[in-house]
Amino acid sequence: NGNSFRDKTGALRKLLKKQVELVYMNAPLSVQQESAGEVPNKGNDSGSGSEEDLKGWWFSDIQAKSFNAQQQCEESLGLDESVAAVREAVKVQGPFDGILGFSQGAAFVAMLCTLQEKKLEPDFNFHFAVIVAGFRSACKEHQRFYDTPLQIPSLHVFGLEDRVIPDSMSRELLPCFQDSQILIHPGGHFVPAASAHRQTYQDFLKRF
Repeated sequence: NGNSFRDKTGALRKLLKKQVELVYMNAPLSVQQESAGEVPNKGNDSGSGSEEDLKGWWFSDIQAKSFNAQQQCEESLGLDESVAAVREAVKVQGPFDGILGFSQGAAFVAMLCTLQEKKLEPDFNFHFAVIVAGFRSACKEHQRFYDTPLQIPSLHVFGLEDRVIPDSMSRELLPCFQDSQILIHPGGHFVPAASAHRQTYQDFLKRF
């Protein structure tokens, strides 16, 4: 959910406070704790109470209403609802210069960029995408999002010690973007924001 992700990107906000304002939104799908899979791991465990309201962008298991990034599935549940939620956020809170997503949210951002470039979402006008611990969806019905390389400039961030979304999965998404930059960090499943990463973020953002 937005509050949880805000908590876990405090260092990033501080790192980039002179350049960007981050606006957070909730994913529309409620996730059960016992079937949350990777969804609640939105970074380092912070012990925040906001963790209790788990949210997701789509379910890979339609029956169990759960998600696993490595689960092969024919069809998913909830993606249209999530696209509609972003569409509404853009109308109400936008316009936005760019879009950032983490983990399942990062995979979702790649899909949103495809919808934008295929002119299927006229309200979307993102100039760049920041994709942290992203991946290609393993769901068959989502493969249509990867049939044409995207023009939108993108920054792909992933950790070599990520056990939730291994860096090999994040690398598989790179060919889908023609104008991509990469920030690799030695850590796990979180949004890196150490001083060593500042220059890469800033150099990317200076383009817009």
